[in-house]
Formats: sequence, structure tokens, C-alpha cells
Amino acid sequence: MTAPQEFRWEPDAGADPTTYTYTFGGVAPVASIRPGTLLSTWTMDCFGGRVRSTSDMASEVCDPRLLNPQSGPFYVEGAMLGDTLAVHFVSIEPRESWGVSSTVPFFGALTSTPMTAMLHTSLLERTWIYEIDRAESVVRYLAADTPFTAALPLDPMHGTVGVAPALSEVRSSLAPGDWGGNMDTPEMRAGVTCYLGVNVEGALFSLGDGHARQGEGETCGVAVECAMDTTVILDVVRGRPTAWPRIESDGYIMTTGSARPLEDAFRIAHHQMVLWVAELTGQSAIDSYQFVSQTALTPIANVVDTAYTVVCKVPKSVLGGAIAMDGKHAELRRKAASWHA
Repeated sequence: MTAPQEFRWEPDAGADPTTYTYTFGGVAPVASIRPGTLLSTWTMDCFGGRVRSTSDMASEVCDPRLLNPQSGPFYVEGAMLGDTLAVHFVSIEPRESWGVSSTVPFFGALTSTPMTAMLHTSLLERTWIYEIDRAESVVRYLAADTPFTAALPLDPMHGTVGVAPALSEVRSSLAPGDWGGNMDTPEMRAGVTCYLGVNVEGALFSLGDGHARQGEGETCGVAVECAMDTTVILDVVRGRPTAWPRIESDGYIMTTGSARPLEDAFRIAHHQMVLWVAELTGQSAIDSYQFVSQTALTPIANVVDTAYTVVCKVPKSVLGGAIAMDGKHAELRRKAASWHA
């Protein structure tokens, strides 16, 4: 197989931070990409590189309007309303030898927030710096108040992956929804294909918010944030609309839902999986509902963003050899392998 065409795009790290992309929708594309192109880029961390030491507090050094800078948007030639954009992650690798996490006042799952208002004061704001050891494939945790340390497996992923929303909406890169966005699922790692419904001509794909690793739920609201070198293949599944973001790995098909309360995010993800399994296997909706009820795994992606995100996973091994999305994942895996060869 012929290796895919390659394109490299790099953000200007020295530019005025107000000129970076902080939304899905409402921004002109930075480049035009042909379907099947292998796109290499890098993304800034969610703080735009402004939190670099344990003495840097996000609330002091960051403008809350300038969080989660995105690389993009990229115009994908020929992508039209009603198509699906296929984003295959060839590689996701930390750009630096360090990552950062923190607690942020009135943000996270175990504190009062503006949407869950309480009278108590905010939790202590604290910053942790992690060493990223790529040779050992670990991130090194160091407790702030005791000598406790731990080597945690390096598991790079992207918190934000998305396209322009429908109806000419402009949505913050801090928010997830049916366009993708800030889903914060650890499932968005190298080797998977993400499927995003195309809402506008060219799709206008962006990504960012690299995490060296993240626990399911992103409980405190901040993963091990880091700048990321990422390579993806962008392609189009024509004439196949996708209502909510889907993910396919070698072993699983996955659906997502983003909403508040959490149970509504669960319902969206499982509703989408019931419909997808019915389509793939030819079962009735009620049979598919029963089948998904007995086979699904349900990792929680985040319970901290403006909407929570839940993932529903069904193993391919139980689907009787059904092929999802016209075999696009396997096709892009082969293209990725030909590029590495």
C-alpha cells in the first residue's frame, strides 16, 4: 500500500496567546487537508505553557478565557454535511520531559462549583509537576506534603478532539458535546479511530489538551497536562452521518454521550450503542438493547467539564464479525503501518 501524503503544521509558540484557537466553530481554518493525508502537528498544554513550576498557580498566571488552546481548525477537502470525519491517531507522544496537574478553585468533582453552589470556601490550590520518563514509559508522581512517590504508566491521550458544531454555533474548547470537544476520555489514545459527524463544509477539525495520563473521570479536573506531538490520518466516510462521537479500536467499538446530569450522558452513550449494534448485526432495536445490556463496559470520561462525558464500549469479539464504518479503522491502520515502514 502506498504511504499516505504527509502534511506538517506547527502552532506559533511565540504568538500572542489571544490569537490561538479556543473554540470549536467560529475560526477560519489554518490549512486545507486532502482526505487520507497524514497530519503531523503539536499541541500546547491546557494552560498554554504558563504553569511550569509548583509555585505557579493556574488562577494567578492564566487568563480563564485562554485555556485549552487548540491546533487547527483544519479544513478537510470534500467533507460535507452528512459525512463522517474519521480521525486515526497514529502516534501521541509528550513533547517535553514534564507534565503538570493542579487543583483549581471551585473546579473539580469533589468541590463546590458555580453549577453546584455551596457556601464553603474553595479547596487548597496546589500544583504538581510530573517527570515524564519516555525511556521507562512512566510519569513520576511526587506527593506535595509527604515523601510518597509512584511511577505511573505513561498513557498519552487527547482531551479535546472535535469539529465545528452545527447551526454555526461557536463552542468553548472547555466544553464537550455532539461535535466532540473536551470529552476527556482516556480512550482517545494512539491506535484508535475517532468518528465525528460533519456539520459544516470541510468539518473544521481541531485537537488539543494533551494528557500524559488521566484517570477515568478526571476527578480533580486536571490530568497530567502536557504539550503533545501528534500524528493523525484524516479521512472521510461519505454519506454516513454520525450523531455523537464514536471511537473504534482493534478490540472495541465505543460510543460517547456528553450531558448533565451524568445519567443523561450514560443514556446518550448507551442509546447510540444500541443503534450502532442493531445496524451492525441486523438485530431489532429491542434485541440490541438486551444485547448491549449484557456486553457493554461503561468508563466515565469526565465528571468535571461543563457537560459530563460517558463512554460505552462493546467488544468486537461478540459482534459476529460485523464491520463498522465500512472498515475505515482497519484501512487507516494499514495506512499508518505503511507510513512507519
